[in-house]
Amino acid sequence: MSDFFQVPWSDYQSDLLDALWRTISYTVVSFIGAVLLGLAVALLRLSKAWPARAVAAVYTEVFKNVPLLAIIFLTYFGLASAGIKLDVFTAGCLSLVVFYAAYLSEIFRSAISGVHDGQTEAGEALGLGKAGIFSYIILPQALRQALPGTNTFLVDLLKSTSLLVTVSAAELMSEGRLITSSTFRALEVYLVISAIYFALCYPLSQLLLLLERKVRAGVPLSPWRRRRLRAARALLAVDTTADVRVKETAV
Repeated sequence: MSDFFQVPWSDYQSDLLDALWRTISYTVVSFIGAVLLGLAVALLRLSKAWPARAVAAVYTEVFKNVPLLAIIFLTYFGLASAGIKLDVFTAGCLSLVVFYAAYLSEIFRSAISGVHDGQTEAGEALGLGKAGIFSYIILPQALRQALPGTNTFLVDLLKSTSLLVTVSAAELMSEGRLITSSTFRALEVYLVISAIYFALCYPLSQLLLLLERKVRAGVPLSPWRRRRLRAARALLAVDTTADVRVKETAV
């Protein structure tokens, strides 16, 4: 074992931390962009106007059936040859956004369609407009249904940032390649890089699983909703106490 661990990792500690930060940055920015674009495409797929549905369907089918690596090459090298030069970070995030938005749009479309039509009718009975019905009734329920699939793609997106090594994006896999070229210890280096990815992905997947269980159990996540829940419980407790007193007085 002493012959195996020969890479002076202390010399590369700062570079690995920078690469780790870049990997996280790619993941966060790309996931936010993919969620927003995926939701927009899902709404277009559900639109009553057939041109909007057609455009969204073409986008979804194209990016679902083209490899992510090809999209990265097209974004970074292809656009540059056409006179549109993007920096590595922008090209990498754009590639991940357009790729994963296609899959997330299908998840969001299925989740929104899964909300019963009676919910819309109930919102109309309460006098809510279309925006209010979608924001306060349909979207919260759809998000609960879409959470498992969205969580899966978040972890998958984090792992897919390793493909950005092909454009020297300075993330973890790129740093691993540089260390390998300096030390010629490919097995040791890539085992350590793999361990770092595991240390990122496994806790994240478990945290997302815990979040999914809490949402399924109806636990309020935001402080605002927790305050409203406590206020509602306090009001119900007061009403119950008052009813008991009235019954005791009547007896």
